[in-house]
Amino acid sequence: MKERNQGLGRGSQRAIRQIGGIVLSMSALALSACGGDGTSSSTASVDASANHPFTDNTAYSTSAGANLQASQVNESAAVMHRQWTGGGKTVSYTSTTGHLTAIDPSGKAEASMSYVAYTAPSQDGKPRPVTFFYNGGPGSSSVWLRLGSFAPTRVATPDPLMTNWPNFPLVSNDESLIGTTDMVFIDPPGTGFSEAIAPNTNQTFWGADPDVRVMRDFIRRYIAVNNRASSPLYLYGESYGTPRTDMLALSVESAGVNLTGIVLQSSILNYFADPGETYAITNGNAANNALELKYTTDGMIGYFLGYAQVAAYFNQVSPAPTSNGQFALQIQNFVTAQYSQLATYAPTFFFAGSSLVPNPTFPDNNTLSQWSTQTNMSVASLNAYFGNDYYGTNLVPGSTIGRYDGRVILPSSDPRLQQDSDPSDILITQPFTNALATQLPNELGFEAPNATYATLNNDIIGAWDFSHAGQAVPDTIPDLLAALQLNPQLKVLSANGYHDLATPFFLTENQLARLQTVPGLNPNLQMTFYQGGHMIYLDNVARPQLRSDLVSFFANQPISNALSLAQLPAPWPDESPAGTPTLKTAVAAR
Repeated sequence: MKERNQGLGRGSQRAIRQIGGIVLSMSALALSACGGDGTSSSTASVDASANHPFTDNTAYSTSAGANLQASQVNESAAVMHRQWTGGGKTVSYTSTTGHLTAIDPSGKAEASMSYVAYTAPSQDGKPRPVTFFYNGGPGSSSVWLRLGSFAPTRVATPDPLMTNWPNFPLVSNDESLIGTTDMVFIDPPGTGFSEAIAPNTNQTFWGADPDVRVMRDFIRRYIAVNNRASSPLYLYGESYGTPRTDMLALSVESAGVNLTGIVLQSSILNYFADPGETYAITNGNAANNALELKYTTDGMIGYFLGYAQVAAYFNQVSPAPTSNGQFALQIQNFVTAQYSQLATYAPTFFFAGSSLVPNPTFPDNNTLSQWSTQTNMSVASLNAYFGNDYYGTNLVPGSTIGRYDGRVILPSSDPRLQQDSDPSDILITQPFTNALATQLPNELGFEAPNATYATLNNDIIGAWDFSHAGQAVPDTIPDLLAALQLNPQLKVLSANGYHDLATPFFLTENQLARLQTVPGLNPNLQMTFYQGGHMIYLDNVARPQLRSDLVSFFANQPISNALSLAQLPAPWPDESPAGTPTLKTAVAAR
């Protein structure tokens, strides 16, 4: 997911995520062949004469009120045949770049949605899996996953370094999943080249629930057009794409589509668990203030475990941890033992400078010294987190650390920070934009001279209706539970970066642990952890590990070192049971 940070004083520098708009004008984007991906059942030719580039002259718009007339809808696509080599094998594959119409259950067209599909022929006569990928935001296209993770080519980033920025090459991806699964990367309405079809407008789908419906209908249409009903089906969401996945899994299953598994990468499954996020989304609505204050301790602790990993990376932990996992366990034990004491400072952490906390409370030097002894973290690093200044500019004096990846750093005087406050966002934005401009026409065979591809649509998050299940913001653990109860065979993989300061791993652990409250529930759930940030796959050590774990996941094999549901730390006592949305529990407890 790509999004931007905007905030409420000191506290929401750590919390609220808002999209920044990077809009790529393309006189090069289009789609050819006809509506589908050529299906994976036929052998793909690498003969260039079999390729079908396509120029789409439609003037797509991603503005809120825009829509296409039915006569403008074009399901032609660019179809290109190539080979990928990796891991000692060569795979012939087909890329299909174009639009497909999402159609609702009554048969009405909703949106013309742009996508890129990578498919390959089966080698054993069995249907190949199909995995649907999407980023988050809300307001992001799928370009970040497509150019960064497991497609046949990727942008080679030196994450967490800035070496040779912004000239990162597009390379063959040794860690591609094309040998394991077909992949479909989807742009929601108002992103990429996706546009609503009249009488709908793009904004019709800018909300948690309508977004899920149109994504469901795109997936159902793709399956039908490409005869993939017999294929194992997977969903892969990143960041806001993870609550979307929880809701979408339930919606797709309820519509009669049997899913095999879902991947939740860098999750925010319950917005109430991040009080600064909820406060910013609801514009400080007083109706939610008591609940936001209630969960400040859980939120502060959730961020702290990720921050501690970043502090260790910058040599603020002595002795240095022997492993990320062992250090995470040490800090987990610390916050569990000190939960009550930490609670004293949690409202200040999120809401100092607001009317919610007129008298901020900070730990004194003696307290910080005690915590330093218990955590091995320096007093300076603890003060940077719990003190009066934002840790992102206070952990390393004179420098700003990343939010997506806390290891990425720039001097605070760097002029690029005037436009984008997150060094880890700066790391990829221009390089990915550059790569997309050449990849679309040259590799994917697609041009759209009258359209502008929106990698991020800055208008969407401000207009987004986050409400879901009668609450102001989504708590999707009940959706995940319902999907698991509807389909007990559904596999779940939660992948997390230790250095992610946007959606920290310990918040995800505690939210998934709510499933422990359901008697008799024993889901096939695995949780994995990697060095790196929000976009785990950018790290050259983490990407091969994540790819290997995904191959095991697709093959129904246990993942080495993954945590099961039973192995997760118990949820905090103030958390709602898995089947009960957060707000409803809070109201009942009054």
